[in-house]
Amino acid sequence: MNIKKENAILEVIEKFSDYSELILHQLTLLEKIINSGSQLIPSDILEEIMSNEEKSDKFEIKLSEKIINTIVLQQPLASDLRKLMACYQMVINLERIGDLVINIVNFIPKIKDQEIYGIMTDVIYNMLIVTQNMVQKSILSFTQGDREYAIWTIKNDPVVDEMNQKLVKKVISKSGLPEETRQILLSFIHTNSIISSIERIADHATNVAEATIYALDGTDIRHQNKEEK
Repeated sequence: MNIKKENAILEVIEKFSDYSELILHQLTLLEKIINSGSQLIPSDILEEIMSNEEKSDKFEIKLSEKIINTIVLQQPLASDLRKLMACYQMVINLERIGDLVINIVNFIPKIKDQEIYGIMTDVIYNMLIVTQNMVQKSILSFTQGDREYAIWTIKNDPVVDEMNQKLVKKVISKSGLPEETRQILLSFIHTNSIISSIERIADHATNVAEATIYALDGTDIRHQNKEEK
């Protein structure tokens, strides 16, 4: 590999690491919000999240262009091309994770019943921690070339799905409030939107892990059963 090509690829990987750190920080800020148990989001945290989202959008565009330009101008072969293509897929998924963080932050104040939110906070928090760990390990699987991290992330996706189902049942069974009440129904709807957004973050983490395996050995495992991976 010539020096110019090698430097171009290294720069993409470095920028990817910077971008992934930004998205992970967004998840950390979301963790703080949910862990507080309050629907009132501190203004400084909200301002930081929104500012980071603007940075994320700009970062995603520049990094995607950088990857495409590297492929077109440097014409990498085999494993390097796979790595760049996988990186491109990951950037798209990380940007969507950032969007989902914003969705969750916007849904929290819309829950009108504090009692319902209080009942579900612990489980939502636990669910977010698992998902956050999935995102982090999926990123490490790529940056460190660790296939085991990728496999771990993929196999933990059903865990988050199961937590989603249990959480909805818990909220319904412990609320003790009439199901036909408008505010309760609205709260359930917004609650489910938060839960679904967290579940989708886990799905994107799985996509990142699958892209890592493609980058490492050229195997596309997106439609295989997890037992076969």
